[in-house]
Amino acid sequence: MTKKEKKLKAVIEKGKDGLYSIYILEISGLFGTGETEAEAKESLNEAIDMALEYIEETGIMGDYAPLKGVYEIEYLYDLSGFFKTFDFFDVSSLAKRIGINPSLMRRYKSGISKASVAQKIKISEGIQSISQQLSIVNF
Repeated sequence: MTKKEKKLKAVIEKGKDGLYSIYILEISGLFGTGETEAEAKESLNEAIDMALEYIEETGIMGDYAPLKGVYEIEYLYDLSGFFKTFDFFDVSSLAKRIGINPSLMRRYKSGISKASVAQKIKISEGIQSISQQLSIVNF
């Protein structure tokens, strides 16, 4: 990433209807949707292209000011969306492994409770640790 390049954070969610949505935190009303995560990303890119065309045609930045200059999109999952996308995780076992109350983790998965920043970091680090352990497995 260059010094002038900024990161725009895009949150990936998977709804109860099975559809994915992605929205950019810094830009109100700019989002993409699709039946798959890839389709939602493509839809978001199309929305960004339309916003850039609007800026070019009108000269008005408005809510699209974060698109000015060079940027990179950083994709983030909300916890509920992560567990819906990667539904092969046994959430209770994962919680025990990374030191979180299994009941609380199930509430995060269902979207009933929202995790604190510290809990999100703990979950992310736990999953990354498991990923590293799995990356060296051979059969």
